[in-house]
Amino acid sequence: MSDHPGNSDTPDPLDSFEEMIEAETDRDPDLAVIEAGSRTLRTQGGPPQADVPARPADPEVDKALREVEADLATRWGETKLEPSVSRIAALMDVLGEPQRSYPSIHITGTNGKTSTARMIEALLGAFELRTGRYTSPHVQSITERISLDGAPISAERFIETYQDIKPYVEMVDGQQEYRLSFFEVLTGMAYAAFADAPVDVAVVEVGMGGSWDATNVIDGDVAVVTPIDLDHTDRLGETHAEIATEKSGIIKQDATVILAQQPVDAAQVLLKKAVEVDATVAREGLEFGVVARQVAVGGQLLTLRGLGGEYPEVYLPLHGGHQAHNAAVALAAVEAFFGVGAQRAEPLDLDTVRKAFAAVSSPGRLEVVRRSPTVVLDAAHNPAGAAATAEAVREAFDFTRLIGVVGASGDKNVRGLLEAFEPIFAEVVVTQNSSHRAMDSDELAAIAVEVFGEERVQVEPRLPDALEAAITLAEEEGEFAGGGVLVTGSVITVGEARLLLGKG
Repeated sequence: MSDHPGNSDTPDPLDSFEEMIEAETDRDPDLAVIEAGSRTLRTQGGPPQADVPARPADPEVDKALREVEADLATRWGETKLEPSVSRIAALMDVLGEPQRSYPSIHITGTNGKTSTARMIEALLGAFELRTGRYTSPHVQSITERISLDGAPISAERFIETYQDIKPYVEMVDGQQEYRLSFFEVLTGMAYAAFADAPVDVAVVEVGMGGSWDATNVIDGDVAVVTPIDLDHTDRLGETHAEIATEKSGIIKQDATVILAQQPVDAAQVLLKKAVEVDATVAREGLEFGVVARQVAVGGQLLTLRGLGGEYPEVYLPLHGGHQAHNAAVALAAVEAFFGVGAQRAEPLDLDTVRKAFAAVSSPGRLEVVRRSPTVVLDAAHNPAGAAATAEAVREAFDFTRLIGVVGASGDKNVRGLLEAFEPIFAEVVVTQNSSHRAMDSDELAAIAVEVFGEERVQVEPRLPDALEAAITLAEEEGEFAGGGVLVTGSVITVGEARLLLGKG
């Protein structure tokens, strides 16, 4: 692996990162001195659609899609797991290993996976590669999970793909101790759809963890690890290191690993795994990162340091420092995919990179869906995500009175989530979504009262009533004042609110 070409006029890239490391992260600075012990990278289409699909307009297609959804719903849901890849591997075998017919970029981590996947997809598409993207969960429509060329596959294609693989799914069901789960079948559908397209590259987000996640039957040429934090601790472990051990399972032999900034104990685990499989490592804050960022209308203006050089004046139409870091990770992943830092030293074409980032969207991530008062949707569902959202709201919006609408899942650290939002919410309306996983609104209210105080908490079990109550509270500021509403706590809550507010 080579460094910058020898040139006395070329500064050491690590020198330019010292100021960036100090300015752009509050994580443990010891991370900067952790050595990978392996090779490191130091130099050397169209954009996705902005929205998510609505229900099919054709009644017959809608009926057929509902039948597929009902069929899938008879399987284990995404929260019931048997930690192995034996069933999905068996399905891939009878399907002829479709996941091996294209290269892939595999993404794990705790927060930021979907936004990062969308950015990677946009960049690859801008460089005229045909992409397949598999992400979860969906905001509104199940078809969002499988995208081709930057857009969710049509309902017709989703139905057709399901019907194509259904006989093989049933064959595997009969051979295994447990039937394939909802997520395993969707993963099989995605890999089959990508092979059928065919795509030039697949961008795949893990469902949970890494080693035994259904997506892990691919061998990603590039493995991406977004920031790791404490979530799904009952399944993945109770420490950053334990969770990182599980997530490190996507790092395969001779792959390139793109590491977002991590807690030190998580970084040690990930770097050790990279050494074991002789993977090449690029670390945010050392080999790449965010050099500068400033708030801009509708988003932010970035200068990113990539594996091959600097990319100035990159407009990203998403809010928050966390999205800037996601952009740096996405850029490094695509550079690595194209061999920047390995086979080539020059950076990617700047104008193409700018065009790709300017077209990025991430529905349900600080998404403004209404004005007067402003209503913002954000799918934060754990304390780390909530803290990033709260900081982004402070930075990007000039609210004088912000009302929260929170509907969370019962298996999450709800107290931690509410504590992260407490400083920015004048009042909070607690509610619940339609999922069986939703925390009861009265139970959620009891925790909210402990965090906010009784006078700042209102309970509305039905989400439509909660939205109406929050908008009414925000309007107390007056038409031209700075009242706003933030709907958060769960992807499902955000998706249902999005529909109620007329999106999709």
